[in-house]
Amino acid sequence: MADQRQVLNDKTIALLCAGETQYKVRDSELPGFFVLIGKRRKTFMAQGEFWRDGVREFTAQVKLGEFGDMTTRQARGKAKEALGSIAKGERPGEAPKIKPGSITLRQAWERYRDAHMKRKGRSSGTIENYRDHMERLFKDWLDNPLARLGRQPHLVVDRHDKITKENGSYIANGSMRSLRAVYNHARKSNTDLPAVNPVSAIDWNKEHRRNTGMGSKDISGWLKELYAMDNPVRREFHLLTLLSGSRPTALKKIRLEHIDLRQRMIRIPKPKGGKEKAFDIPLSRPMIRCIIRAIRWGRIMYSEQAKSWLFPADSKEGHLVEHKEERNVLSKWGNDLRQSYRTLAQAAGVSELDIHLLMNHSLPGVNAGYITRDRLLRDHLRSQQQRISELAAHSVAVERDPSLVRWIESAKVEETTCSAHAVDQSTGMSMAA
Repeated sequence: MADQRQVLNDKTIALLCAGETQYKVRDSELPGFFVLIGKRRKTFMAQGEFWRDGVREFTAQVKLGEFGDMTTRQARGKAKEALGSIAKGERPGEAPKIKPGSITLRQAWERYRDAHMKRKGRSSGTIENYRDHMERLFKDWLDNPLARLGRQPHLVVDRHDKITKENGSYIANGSMRSLRAVYNHARKSNTDLPAVNPVSAIDWNKEHRRNTGMGSKDISGWLKELYAMDNPVRREFHLLTLLSGSRPTALKKIRLEHIDLRQRMIRIPKPKGGKEKAFDIPLSRPMIRCIIRAIRWGRIMYSEQAKSWLFPADSKEGHLVEHKEERNVLSKWGNDLRQSYRTLAQAAGVSELDIHLLMNHSLPGVNAGYITRDRLLRDHLRSQQQRISELAAHSVAVERDPSLVRWIESAKVEETTCSAHAVDQSTGMSMAA
């Protein structure tokens, strides 16, 4: 028999007769309240739904009692209580859960930043990258419950499409990787979050490795651009980036105590990956001359900051912060030079394993894990570094540009009265190249 609808009271229920099968008579005054008519019993029931953020999370049905054991008025009162509990998200039969409040994206991000990233020694650049994603690209979500994204993954899909259109495919993918990490970390201590990470719903943009490195034939033209720059400290910074293949962020934070010119080493105490990835860069002769020039120019231009930093600057931090240049001034910088180093190393005949060691990459294969890097630094890796630097400097000699040759092959600072002895004393390092 089809469900019926009418005003339920004791009189109307008493007149209802059993049918061949059970049927429901719904109250026309209180939605969700009904009586179930069986062959022998008439049972008061309540049925409600819990909706959150436009999504129906569950439907629940509650037995209130039998007609005859309670009046319709009593049953209607119990129905209102049951429907109210369901509307709050409480499932019938479950003990009420004490929730301090749903975690917001802001709380999840700050917890991930402080308890995970900082505790594990992630670099400031990595933390800043995450902060930019969270506080700029997801700014309007920060004070919303994180569970909302878990329940409505289409919001994440739409935001990925929006960022792709407005900021580019690489930034869109990167921001979603950040959101995925924050959500996964939050769920460890907030088990009420939906189990499926909403980022899994997106279609990732296709990414291609940027091929912006230079070959040996390109170096001469780039060096001419570099030599023409007005700021000699920035000039030496870019040159050392090319000759070392190091990440720019690490080079900018080199302090004078990290440099050992007697042992011909630079210590990178906190590279990408944290303190556990600390390593030494062996120095070739061109690299040593570059460092000496940087120290001397720094003493002339930024005397106070140069007491601490290899690449000092008039900044809050005291060292070079922004390394980007206008492309019409310097065509290659940053990771372009890291790729160029990798290309020059291959052209110089340096083995794949040695390149990994020089660039502090993870070593491929099981056997490589038995190599002790420190035992190779002073002789073998330094000689490989020298080969790479010589290939870069060779293009200058071929061009026979006297000014470039004089700059690259000299540790002197021209057109100054800077005393090498004074620099040696203030840095406490040997300047023998």
